[in-house]
Amino acid sequence: MPLRLLLILGGLSAFGPLAIDLYLPAFPAMAGSFATDTDRIQLSLSVYFLGLALGQVFYGPIADRFGRRKPLMFGIGLFTLASLACALAPTLEWLLVARFFQALGGCAGMVVNRAVVRDLCSPIESARVFSKLMLVMGVAPILAPLAGGWMMLLGGWRSIFGFLMLFSAAFWVLVWLRLPETLPADGPRSQLSSALGRYGRLLREPEFMFHALTGGTAMAGMFAYIAGSPFVFIQLYGVPAEHYGWLFGINSAGFILAAQLNGRLLRKRTPLQLLRTTTVLFMCSTLALPLIALAGFASLWPLMVPLFLCMALLALVVPNSSACALAGQGHQAGVASALMGTMQFAVAGLVSAAVGALHDGTALPMTMMIALCGAGAAVMALLARRVERGAVMG
Repeated sequence: MPLRLLLILGGLSAFGPLAIDLYLPAFPAMAGSFATDTDRIQLSLSVYFLGLALGQVFYGPIADRFGRRKPLMFGIGLFTLASLACALAPTLEWLLVARFFQALGGCAGMVVNRAVVRDLCSPIESARVFSKLMLVMGVAPILAPLAGGWMMLLGGWRSIFGFLMLFSAAFWVLVWLRLPETLPADGPRSQLSSALGRYGRLLREPEFMFHALTGGTAMAGMFAYIAGSPFVFIQLYGVPAEHYGWLFGINSAGFILAAQLNGRLLRKRTPLQLLRTTTVLFMCSTLALPLIALAGFASLWPLMVPLFLCMALLALVVPNSSACALAGQGHQAGVASALMGTMQFAVAGLVSAAVGALHDGTALPMTMMIALCGAGAAVMALLARRVERGAVMG
């Protein structure tokens, strides 16, 4: 894949981490601004995940019918306007509505990103490209909370959404000038009227569903961490808001290193072979978290070790499960990508909402939800292997 195109896809991958991670250090300040508590501010994450889940359902068929560029440019434009609305929000309710529309715009990049990779790459090459894009998803969470903490100190929490508006506006221009259309002009174009039928067929395709849910459930564990870590780090363990990003960055560094390791491992193994081991290791690392939370250590560091392992192993699970799910879906890569993303963020929204709803002043709600996601990912991967084994024997 050309470097220019890879960089543009990397930028599209940054929209999600920036919109999610950039404002995490501002949760306590936002709670004070709206005269509420951080549990209510966490709803802005759940609403965002809901928007990501619903929006992708519509972008998938549109991207398969009209191409990749047009829906992407519409989505980035909507993200820009919604970011401005977030920056001007006078009430929490206003912010929640604006975050929903921000997600509806931002999810266009997620659908188009995966569809473009599937347009241009074979399954194994897709896994390698997804691993490279994981680098952006790892670097952005390192820089985003750090930058967000300093933005909050210098210009208040509203400046964070002002930055998102400027970033997305600049990227709209870049996509307009530099991103080519990758959907073949002479290939078959799916009709919008057939979208429900194609979604229905995918939902009845066990191999696709189990691989998609493997990555989606694993990613939901990361979003449980994102939703719960501001309280656990800043309020429970007393980490200054401007230093929150450093701790967040430690785990993201593991994510980056593992993503690059995955690219090397794929030279000798298939994505499916790697999933057999990595999902089990991921589950084991997540199950350690609630045990440490129950032990009640006075220091944060015993919790940081398994969290680091969880984030690192996540980078070995998600790209390979995505490649396995999209293999054989070239004729409907947009719809398949959309359904995969919808399931991923629907689970993420439920998990992040549960972290807030179960809040009890300890790290247990966050760690329990991460552990449930780790076990769920391992079960989905096991079911996917059984389906594929049965198909081969049949």
